[in-house]
Order: sequence, then structure tokens, then C-alpha cells
Amino acid sequence: MNILRTSQIALRALARNKMRSFLTALGIIIGVGAVIAMVSLGEGAKKGVEERFNSMGTNLLFVSPGSRNFRGAHTGAGAWQSLKPEDAEAIATQCDAVKATSPSSSSRAQVVYGNKNWNTSIQGAGSLYPEIRNWEIESGIFFDDAQVKTAAKVCVLGSEVKKTLFEDEDPVGKVIRIKQIPFRVLGVLKSKGDSGGWFNRDDMIVAPYTTVMKRLSGVDYIGSIDIQAAGTDRTVEAQKQIEDLLRIRHRIAPGADDDFQVRNMAEIAEGAAQSTQILGILLGSIASISLLVGGIGIMNIMLVSVTERIREIGIRMAVGAREKDILLQFLTEAVVLSVLGGGIGVVFGIGSSKLMKLIPIFAQWKTIISPGAILLAFLFAASVGIFFGFYPARKASKLDPIEALRYE
Repeated sequence: MNILRTSQIALRALARNKMRSFLTALGIIIGVGAVIAMVSLGEGAKKGVEERFNSMGTNLLFVSPGSRNFRGAHTGAGAWQSLKPEDAEAIATQCDAVKATSPSSSSRAQVVYGNKNWNTSIQGAGSLYPEIRNWEIESGIFFDDAQVKTAAKVCVLGSEVKKTLFEDEDPVGKVIRIKQIPFRVLGVLKSKGDSGGWFNRDDMIVAPYTTVMKRLSGVDYIGSIDIQAAGTDRTVEAQKQIEDLLRIRHRIAPGADDDFQVRNMAEIAEGAAQSTQILGILLGSIASISLLVGGIGIMNIMLVSVTERIREIGIRMAVGAREKDILLQFLTEAVVLSVLGGGIGVVFGIGSSKLMKLIPIFAQWKTIISPGAILLAFLFAASVGIFFGFYPARKASKLDPIEALRYE
């Protein structure tokens, strides 16, 4: 009995109970579809994380204030303002693994232009901020070193702020008021979108950090330092140089805790990518459970089918069918059922991945349909048919022909 002929017989047998066959295959359809949809969601999350970190630069480091031990009590990270503008200058001039630095001092304020106003974040930065953060200027220019040193009242707008305050009007050269202080707009940053749902990176204004410190915040310290290493392969070296330099500058005794933190963006990006990959595997594993449930459904129906067709099996054996022919026939029925369910499930999974973007909660999520996931889910569905269909098929092949013919 050849495979093609056996498959035709299997299809006819399944067609005799269309609704039962469909309901049996439904478990496989849902299982395959869920696996593809969940894996595509996990791959999309991983890709989104990689894109966000790549847009910031993989050779990026951040120096931020650390904690301090005060009379036996440790303050929280960032509570001790230990960083000064001079620290950023020392890092730029004394660490050869560092390419550029940008001190940071942030604030929040109400911004007014004409009859429009908007509450947004004011990011104080150095003149090399766009280069370090890999951020292009859409129109106009960025402020220079001279304007940073003189604490000039100039700024560059994020695209969201520009859209809110100026709509279609060109903001370059216009004057806005931040905390009632006039600032001249030099340019507009290119849109980068939100940062994983926490905040919108376009909803901010960038001004010289000296201006933010003196005119808006009234402080003499900086909140953090953005640092670009000389190369991706030198980030670890740059981190070590920065830590050694700051320990000397801050007069930290050997063995004492640092009053600063240095974070390597490459390590953070790698950790985040691994986390999203684990999430994708977990989602796929959970979804694959429904495939096993579908396989149990196939075995259950095939056992029922064997019981219903005992007389038919006896007749086939009486006219010359061998055990392996009966085994192959029922095994083929199980495999055809699971493969058909797998094929429909693939279409269902791809469609679900596309439709996810129409659901508000998933609208901002990326979904990447992986050919590997589709192939794996389909092969797993076929394997389920073979595994769970073997026992009923073997049971059918072991029936006694005489007892089968007597069965009513």
C-alpha cells in the first residue's frame, strides 16, 4: 500500500465525520497558532529592545551618583550628589579610552510660546550630546562649546515639543519662555519615539547643562555624565579608567564604597536582549502545551475510531491486509489530521501576529514572524500526530481478524 493511496483513504475516513475531525484538529490549530504568535511577539520584543539600545549607541557609558555611608546608614543610589562638571572634564582629558563626554543636568518646567504652553522635561547637556547619543538634528543646529561655557539661553526642541508648541510653524530662531526665562530655539531633534513605554524621548527640550544648572535648577552639581567610548571594544577599558580616576578625584579610600556608579550600555543591552529572549522561549513553551492537549485529543478520537471500525479492520485483514498495512493506515489518519491542523494553525498564527497590532494594548509592540518558528511548530504538530497516533494504530493492527469479523 503506497503512501498516496493510504493518504486518500485517510482523508475519506476523516471526511465521514467532518465535525468530529475538525474539533479534533482544533487543538492542533490553536496550539500551532499560539506558538507562532507568542514566538513572533517575543522576537519582536527582542528586536525592539536592540533597536532602542542601538539608537542610543552600544559604546555608551553612564556615570551617575552613588550611595553614601553616613554614620552607618547607606543612602539610596543617586541620593548623594557627588558629580561636578570638573569630573566630566577630567574624564574627557585623562581617559584615553573615552572619545567624548556630555555632563547632564535635568529639570522639568512649564514652557510657553505665544498662547500655547506645555509641561516637559528640560535636559541639560554638553555640545557633543547628539554625537554621543547618536541623535540627528532635523532642522537648525545644536549649541556649541562657547554657548555652554557662557550658559547661553538657547535650546533645541524634541519633535513632540515642536509639534505641540509650533505645529507647522518653523521654530528655529523663535523665542520660548522656560520658567519665564526667554530661550532662543536653535534647532529641532529628529524623532526617536518612546522608550519602551516609560517615557517619550521626543517630549523634551535640550539646553546647555550650565544654563540648566544656573538659571533653572540653581545647583552646582550635575546629575550624570554621558560618555562615548573610543570604540565598542574599549567600553570595558573606559569603564575601568573612569572608575580609577573618579576614586582618586573623590578621595575614596581603598576598600571604601564608591560614591558613583558607572554603567556600561553594552552590558545592559546584552542583559535586556537575553531577558526578552527568555520571555519569548517561555511564551512559546506555554503555548506549546496546547499542542500536547491537541495530541491527546487525536489519540482519544483515533481510539474511538478503531472501536467503531473493528469490523472494517477484520474485512481488510481477511482480504489480505497485513499488520503493517493496518498500522500505516491508522497512523496516516492521525498524521493527516495533525498536519492539516498544523497548516491551518500556521495561517491562524500569522494572522494573529498581524491582528495583534490592532489591539490597543499590543499596538506599540513589534511582532516578527520567524520562518524557523513556523517550521518548528509545523514539524512539532506532525510529530504529535505520529506520537499520539501510534498507540491507536498499533492497537488496530493487533486485532484478531476472526474476532474482528464477528464484532457487531
